[in-house]
Amino acid sequence: MAAIDRREYGRSMSAGKSKNPRRAERRLALMVGAAAMIVAAFVGARLFLADPAGAPGGPLYADPQDRELVRLGRSVYAQYCADCHGANLEGEANWRARRPDGTLPAPPHDETGHTWHHPDALLFQIVEQGGQAAAGDGFKSRMPAFGDSLTDREILASLAYIKSRWPAAIRDRHAEINAQSQ
Repeated sequence: MAAIDRREYGRSMSAGKSKNPRRAERRLALMVGAAAMIVAAFVGARLFLADPAGAPGGPLYADPQDRELVRLGRSVYAQYCADCHGANLEGEANWRARRPDGTLPAPPHDETGHTWHHPDALLFQIVEQGGQAAAGDGFKSRMPAFGDSLTDREILASLAYIKSRWPAAIRDRHAEINAQSQ
């Protein structure tokens, strides 16, 4: 392999701005490093947006701090959820008492209910596929599936809206539940 004349290399890399070949090499290394970091950040952001697996709380994360998502969620909740779960997330009366058909009334989504006891991935599944998809043996759910009516983003938005209404201590506990479910 032919030896590289460091002076010539330094001049070509710095376009005549520096007569110090080591400075030019350092500048090149910094530029390459910066470019690599920009590419990595861009690729990482694209992967995060396409599949939010890296998001806090697990594979599906409904961020209650994302104002745009919460705003969309408020609208989705009002249109698809409030009739059963209450305009103020209060649920139906006597939500723990079984009806004659064995189903339970719609539970509250505020801190008094059990929604926050479940990770986002399960909540997403329940909204998308209906309550029966996640129900245990012998449990009958009247929760309909919304996967054909709502996009994934709208489902996450409705969950983000619900979570945004919880007290900070409940949101913190829910974040722990999400982390444990990974």
